[in-house]
Amino acid sequence: MCGICGIATVASEPVNEQLLQAMNNTMVHRGPDDVGYYRSGSVGLGVRRLSIIDLNTGHQPIANEDGTIHVAYNGEIYNFAQLRANLEQKGHVFRTRTDTEVIVHAYEQYGASCVEHFNGMFAFALWDERKQRLLLARDRLGIKPLFYHVSPSMLVFASELKAILAHPDVPRDINLLALDQFLALEYIPAPATIFQQIHKLQPGNRLIWEQGRVRVEQYWDIPVAPVTLSEEECAEKLGELLEDAVRLRMIADVPVGAFLSGGIDSSTIVALMSEFSDMPVRTFSVGFDDASYNELPYARMVSRQFQTFHHEELINPNISDIATNLVQHFDEPFGDCSIFSTYLVSAAARRSVKVVLSGDGGDEIFAGYDTYLAQRLATYYERWLPAALRKRALPRLMQMIPPQPQKKGLVNKAKRFVEGGALSPALQHTRWMIFIPTVEKRQLYHPDVRHALNGAGAEASLKRFFGQNSGRDALAQQQYADIKTYLADDILAKVDRMSMAVSLEARVPLLDHRIVELALNLPPEMKLKGIETKAILRRTMAQKLPQEILERPKEGFSVPLKHWLGNELRPLMGDLLAPDSLRAHSYFNPDCVSRWVDEHVSGRANHSHRLWALMVFEIWRRHALQPSPVATGSVPEVRSKRD
Repeated sequence: MCGICGIATVASEPVNEQLLQAMNNTMVHRGPDDVGYYRSGSVGLGVRRLSIIDLNTGHQPIANEDGTIHVAYNGEIYNFAQLRANLEQKGHVFRTRTDTEVIVHAYEQYGASCVEHFNGMFAFALWDERKQRLLLARDRLGIKPLFYHVSPSMLVFASELKAILAHPDVPRDINLLALDQFLALEYIPAPATIFQQIHKLQPGNRLIWEQGRVRVEQYWDIPVAPVTLSEEECAEKLGELLEDAVRLRMIADVPVGAFLSGGIDSSTIVALMSEFSDMPVRTFSVGFDDASYNELPYARMVSRQFQTFHHEELINPNISDIATNLVQHFDEPFGDCSIFSTYLVSAAARRSVKVVLSGDGGDEIFAGYDTYLAQRLATYYERWLPAALRKRALPRLMQMIPPQPQKKGLVNKAKRFVEGGALSPALQHTRWMIFIPTVEKRQLYHPDVRHALNGAGAEASLKRFFGQNSGRDALAQQQYADIKTYLADDILAKVDRMSMAVSLEARVPLLDHRIVELALNLPPEMKLKGIETKAILRRTMAQKLPQEILERPKEGFSVPLKHWLGNELRPLMGDLLAPDSLRAHSYFNPDCVSRWVDEHVSGRANHSHRLWALMVFEIWRRHALQPSPVATGSVPEVRSKRD
């Protein structure tokens, strides 16, 4: 695992070595073991390396036999051994045992389509000296990040935004639509970032730069290929793919462990790891004092079943002390509050291992979220209840009922369902994944921000994926939209940044693209059977997991944020969301924010997601930007301080 960065210019002068080093030095946490550079005229590559495979000779950037191709690479190619054997048969000569070298030889053999031969998680930059071509590529599901800025004179790219921002010529004008998306969704969907002129390379895409000309191509998408096998045959095929995916991801020259929440996804990973390991698997869990948020008993059950070396920790540090640091690791607003638990379990694991396997992705590919069930229920809800009742009367009634203190519960679920049910049915199940509806954002925004947005909103970024799915059933359409947005830009971004913050590599076997392609094409009833979610996975693992785990409903890796905001995080919230602080930059209406704070602290409403998102934005703004008032009638621009 690594961090990569680079610069390509159309100018004749060489890339500035000190600037390349400055960019690379912002990502020491991604690669503390080694550092490397390559410069050739107007192109420069930088790498920070976390050594996992071929610890001694895997120094990067790595070149081909004659030194005309160089690659800077972040990730793992799990089928590298098979690819290497095939390439050696074709005459290619290898000097190392690392998977990185497979990329340069595969490019020699297949050109830019080499990425289609890789099974892995990766983001890499490859410079072809002969063709004067720079190739950037990101893995199919977006497990590893890659950001870029392009202008007529240069291309700047990196694994993290902070490295790109180290370049003094990259503009930092804020992207208002991205801010709107963040407040609605808690993340910013690709290709946007919070900066107007910096973009995310989307999953399954490659970017080719030649002489200042840039083209971005999609090399992979989830195919539409309906499965006609019986349920028994599908379960058997899924079992084989799961075993192979886990086996491949256990390949490493350093210790490997696993995150274990006690849910079916992480338990599946641990069960299969135990089959392939000649030593007890090392497992890691975190929990809370609040029983409704604490899953440690289930993790212990799985640990006993498979006799793992189990480590668990209760989350009770001073949350306010780490909140600011964690938010800053994302370099743009990111509001998923489970960053706390992901960071702390990563920190616990890093004390014992350098690589972990995680169960992320199972909810998206096997239909595990409650929102899929909510969408099924909404079909009847919308058919039998008049619009006036659904969109006005019931939401007002639910607002009068105070939230329950526990994580879930009938009242909390009902309130969330009614809130989402008032939104557009065109959003399908994603309407229950929106935390500040458009009507409430109108109250939140400063008038000049409302004017600048001119009605644009976050919903369009979700709707467009449903339009690309005409050949899929309704459930698969929803899964596809989640995989392209929430999974890539929230779940995987969170796991990457929080694990890399402690120099830990996290691998996600369930997102082997072969499993994803199978799962999305299964008949919907094999995934969502009545009210049973992940039905095919439960059947596949029926003989391997404890019954209590197989029968557990979806819980989620959430934290007691609504309680923290009234206690541990209350002083920080008071500082960040003080009216004077909000007036300083003129994005939000202080009266609206103060009302939300009062309602939350008094227990009349649960505004935890909204308030945390606003706190995140303010932490990010103070760290990254110089406050600048919104000019009346214009799109606001906020620029950084320049030394």
